[in-house]
Amino acid sequence: MFLRSPLFPTALAAAIVLALPVHAFAQSAGDATDLDDVVVTGTRTAVSVEDSLVPAQVIDRAEIERSQATSLVQLLNGRAGITLSNQGGLGKISGLNLRGAEADHVLVLIDGVRIGSATAGLPALQDLPVEQIERIEIVRGPRSSLYGSEAIGGVVQIFTRRGGKGLSRHFKLGGGSHDLREVAGGFAWHGERGWLGADGAYQSTDGINACRGRGPDPSIPFDFGAGCFTDEPDRDGYRNVSLNVRGGYRFTDALSAEANFLDAQGDNEFDGSWTNRSKVRQQVFGGKLAFAPSDKFNLALTVGRNRDDSDDYHDQAHASFFGTRRDQAALQGDYAFAEGQLLSVGADWQRDEIDSDTDFDQTRRDNKAAFVEYQGSFGAHRVQASLRRDDNDQFGEHTTGSAGYGYSFANGLKLTASYATGFKAPSFNDLYYPFFGNPDLKPEASKSLNLGVAQYRDGWNWTFNVYETRVEDLIAYDSLIFLPNNIDKARIRGAELTVATTLWGWDVSTQLSRTDPRNDGDGFNHDNLLPRRPQNSARIDLDRAFGKFRIGATGFGASHRYDEVANLTRLAGYGTLDLRAEFAINDEWSVQAQARNVFDREYETVAWYNQPGREYGLTLRYSAK
Repeated sequence: MFLRSPLFPTALAAAIVLALPVHAFAQSAGDATDLDDVVVTGTRTAVSVEDSLVPAQVIDRAEIERSQATSLVQLLNGRAGITLSNQGGLGKISGLNLRGAEADHVLVLIDGVRIGSATAGLPALQDLPVEQIERIEIVRGPRSSLYGSEAIGGVVQIFTRRGGKGLSRHFKLGGGSHDLREVAGGFAWHGERGWLGADGAYQSTDGINACRGRGPDPSIPFDFGAGCFTDEPDRDGYRNVSLNVRGGYRFTDALSAEANFLDAQGDNEFDGSWTNRSKVRQQVFGGKLAFAPSDKFNLALTVGRNRDDSDDYHDQAHASFFGTRRDQAALQGDYAFAEGQLLSVGADWQRDEIDSDTDFDQTRRDNKAAFVEYQGSFGAHRVQASLRRDDNDQFGEHTTGSAGYGYSFANGLKLTASYATGFKAPSFNDLYYPFFGNPDLKPEASKSLNLGVAQYRDGWNWTFNVYETRVEDLIAYDSLIFLPNNIDKARIRGAELTVATTLWGWDVSTQLSRTDPRNDGDGFNHDNLLPRRPQNSARIDLDRAFGKFRIGATGFGASHRYDEVANLTRLAGYGTLDLRAEFAINDEWSVQAQARNVFDREYETVAWYNQPGREYGLTLRYSAK
């Protein structure tokens, strides 16, 4: 049982003790680089948000704490281009759709390491603890020409907690509705040459009744039930224990090494006729060796591993085990051969392996890739182009590319245009699941065009992007061969508007999204909306400080969506309002309070699966540097 491991209570206690006030012992060190306005995900090199030729967004630690989000799903919901579906509250299976693409068309990285289940093809977003996150970068649009498979809708990269100059400590104690209990703490230290840190977090809730489904009705012929196909009107709890450690050392001004490790273990109860409990584990290890002998050249070798394990039960009886491991390595060199001219060349390697009590025909595959990228700046003009070739054991070779252009005016206005191709490799379930897999499947492929206009000025900025994506060879069930096959197509069009400014002392952030994701294949579902994606969504955040007090609100709204490809089950649109307040007791201690869904709106993002109503929370925080 994962949660009974002796490692976690000890590590969590140590992290919390270190988070409490102690005498500073850190050596003097230079200020850490401020990355708040820089993204590295869109190009695999550091680029300011203003200079990015693809739509990008950064959520930093200050915004995470200000939002008082208790999960990654809450934090990301309503961001430009993002819609989420959830099966019953905190810790339950959640799918993220970026720009109308499928949930498995979004690449998720943690500290540069690709994560996700190689069997299901999805990352377990619901099990990634928000207290372990330092910042999040969201890149909208295909990035397969840099990362390979899965990056059709875009890339979400999560960076775990870091530290700045000297010694910093933090601590959190919170509670709320549905018997929510949270405790977290950690420290980070940065000296002249070395740095290290550790964080632990615990979260537990008794939950809500996740599913309002029903079992078969014996009085109705051929009735199999609905929803989760069982009658279990109980509360479905969730617990998560996580540990994050990292460290590094700069041997010389040119040579440095670092490593990081994240382990998150969950125990999730849900409603189901076959299984109704899962003990899950997400584990991410990453290491990096960097050599930068001059400002013009940088060489980096990175290695990583992601484990995604799930032990499934029905009540106390063990039902199945699915475990996957992703080993990966990359070598990348960046050469600034002239002023404003950067050439990047790299090679990636990845191995997916399955460890399961289900008998798959194949349990391992390797992927080798090489890529090249050019970024150039010529006065007001910026260009970017990249090309990548993947060679996979299962589906052979696949080539992707991208090109972008931007022009900046003197008043901060910027015009951009980009075109990119992407692909998604079939999962092991698609290919080899017993009696349901098709080993002849090809990768799903896409072509995307984005046109954007943006303006960045002191104290305010806005962006507007329109896009179209066409996806071919989508994997769907083929009634002619009774197996999945590459028979579907999709056409997705959309627009996004973001505005951030300060009005009368209020910090205002507005994000509006319009997406039209259509089935473009032949057959009865042609021109239907793709399932579980609303066409319209909006989010607005308001925050203001009054001395030691800070208040805020988040309003979110989404139009209706359909639950399946046939568009027969319509899920109504809805809107929610969250309120929050914070009081700074002193420079180190603060108290936060929140009320979510204050109007107690009932809604579903997946048919038959309930969402929490009105919720309250109270948190005590400590932070010292």
